[in-house]
Amino acid sequence: QVQLVESGGGLVQAGGSLRLSCAASGRTLSSYAMGWFRQAPGKEHEFVGGIKWSDGGTYYAESLKGRFTISRDNAKNTVYLEMSSLKPEDTAVYYCAAARGISARRREYAYWGQGTQVTVSS
Repeated sequence: QVQLVESGGGLVQAGGSLRLSCAASGRTLSSYAMGWFRQAPGKEHEFVGGIKWSDGGTYYAESLKGRFTISRDNAKNTVYLEMSSLKPEDTAVYYCAAARGISARRREYAYWGQGTQVTVSS
Protein backbone atom coordinates (compact mmCIF):
# COMPACT_ATOMS: atom_id res chain seq x y z
CA GLN A 1 0.00 0.00 0.00
CA VAL A 2 1.11 3.54 -0.77
CA GLN A 3 -0.48 6.60 0.77
CA LEU A 4 -0.10 9.98 -0.88
CA VAL A 5 -0.91 13.44 0.41
CA GLU A 6 -0.53 16.54 -1.77
CA SER A 7 -0.12 20.07 -0.49
CA GLY A 8 0.98 23.49 -1.66
CA GLY A 9 -1.83 24.46 -3.96
CA GLY A 10 -3.36 27.90 -3.93
CA LEU A 11 -4.06 31.05 -5.87
CA VAL A 12 -1.23 32.63 -7.86
CA GLN A 13 -1.04 35.36 -10.46
CA ALA A 14 -0.10 34.60 -14.03
CA GLY A 15 3.65 34.52 -14.41
CA GLY A 16 4.14 33.39 -10.84
CA SER A 17 5.51 30.19 -9.39
CA LEU A 18 4.25 27.52 -7.06
CA ARG A 19 5.67 24.35 -5.56
CA LEU A 20 3.49 21.38 -4.83
CA SER A 21 4.49 18.59 -2.48
CA CYS A 22 3.44 14.98 -2.37
CA ALA A 23 4.24 13.15 0.85
CA ALA A 24 4.35 9.40 0.36
CA SER A 25 4.30 6.53 2.80
CA GLY A 26 4.61 2.83 2.22
CA ARG A 27 7.09 0.06 2.66
CA THR A 28 8.28 -0.33 -0.93
CA LEU A 29 8.43 3.21 -2.27
CA SER A 30 11.73 2.59 -4.03
CA SER A 31 10.01 0.23 -6.45
CA TYR A 32 7.54 2.89 -7.56
CA ALA A 33 7.51 5.83 -9.89
CA MET A 34 5.57 8.93 -8.99
CA GLY A 35 3.50 10.78 -11.49
CA TRP A 36 1.83 14.16 -11.45
CA PHE A 37 -1.46 14.63 -13.23
CA ARG A 38 -3.84 17.53 -13.43
CA GLN A 39 -7.51 17.87 -14.17
CA ALA A 40 -9.06 21.12 -15.27
CA PRO A 41 -12.83 21.64 -14.94
CA GLY A 42 -14.68 19.62 -17.54
CA LYS A 43 -11.53 17.98 -18.88
CA GLU A 44 -9.81 14.62 -18.60
CA HIS A 45 -6.80 13.99 -16.44
CA GLU A 46 -3.63 15.24 -18.11
CA PHE A 47 -0.19 13.78 -17.45
CA VAL A 48 2.27 16.41 -16.22
CA GLY A 49 5.37 14.34 -15.56
CA GLY A 50 6.91 11.68 -13.38
CA ILE A 51 9.97 10.65 -11.42
CA LYS A 52 11.42 7.36 -10.29
CA TRP A 53 12.18 6.96 -6.58
CA SER A 54 15.13 4.70 -7.34
CA ASP A 55 17.32 6.97 -9.47
CA GLY A 56 15.44 10.24 -9.80
CA GLY A 57 14.93 9.82 -13.51
CA THR A 58 12.24 12.16 -14.79
CA TYR A 59 9.85 12.31 -17.70
CA TYR A 60 7.67 15.25 -18.69
CA ALA A 61 4.77 16.00 -20.91
CA GLU A 62 6.34 17.72 -23.90
CA SER A 63 4.04 20.74 -23.68
CA LEU A 64 5.11 21.45 -20.08
CA LYS A 65 8.82 20.82 -20.36
CA GLY A 66 10.81 23.83 -19.28
CA ARG A 67 8.19 25.32 -17.00
CA PHE A 68 7.58 22.37 -14.68
CA THR A 69 10.24 20.50 -12.73
CA ILE A 70 9.80 17.36 -10.67
CA SER A 71 12.19 16.37 -7.92
CA ARG A 72 12.27 14.13 -4.88
CA ASP A 73 13.65 14.09 -1.38
CA ASN A 74 14.22 10.47 -0.41
CA ALA A 75 14.84 11.32 3.22
CA LYS A 76 11.43 12.95 3.48
CA ASN A 77 9.64 10.55 1.12
CA THR A 78 8.38 13.61 -0.70
CA VAL A 79 8.08 14.44 -4.36
CA TYR A 80 7.84 18.02 -5.57
CA LEU A 81 6.35 19.70 -8.58
CA GLU A 82 7.80 23.13 -9.15
CA MET A 83 5.81 25.23 -11.57
CA SER A 84 6.96 28.52 -13.03
CA SER A 85 5.67 31.05 -15.54
CA LEU A 86 2.20 29.90 -14.64
CA LYS A 87 -0.67 30.62 -17.00
CA PRO A 88 -4.42 30.71 -16.39
CA GLU A 89 -4.70 27.48 -18.39
CA ASP A 90 -2.60 25.75 -15.74
CA THR A 91 -5.57 26.07 -13.40
CA ALA A 92 -6.54 22.56 -12.31
CA VAL A 93 -6.59 20.10 -9.49
CA TYR A 94 -3.14 18.54 -9.33
CA TYR A 95 -2.73 14.95 -8.25
CA CYS A 96 0.24 12.80 -7.47
CA ALA A 97 0.04 9.09 -8.10
CA ALA A 98 2.20 5.99 -7.78
CA ALA A 99 2.84 3.31 -10.36
CA ARG A 100 5.35 0.53 -10.93
CA GLY A 101 6.98 2.57 -13.66
CA ILE A 102 6.74 6.02 -15.17
CA SER A 103 3.81 6.21 -17.52
CA ALA A 104 1.70 8.92 -19.03
CA ARG A 105 -1.33 6.65 -18.83
CA ARG A 106 -3.61 7.24 -15.90
CA ARG A 107 -4.64 3.59 -15.68
CA GLU A 108 -1.08 2.55 -14.84
CA TYR A 109 -1.26 4.34 -11.50
CA ALA A 110 -2.70 2.30 -8.63
CA TYR A 111 -2.43 4.87 -5.87
CA TRP A 112 -3.60 8.47 -5.88
CA GLY A 113 -3.58 11.42 -3.56
CA GLN A 114 -6.62 13.56 -2.88
CA GLY A 115 -5.45 16.41 -5.11
CA THR A 116 -4.64 20.05 -4.48
CA GLN A 117 -6.23 22.99 -6.27
CA VAL A 118 -4.06 25.40 -8.25
CA THR A 119 -5.73 28.54 -9.55
CA VAL A 120 -3.85 30.96 -11.77
CA SER A 121 -5.42 34.37 -12.15
CA SER A 122 -4.89 36.56 -15.21
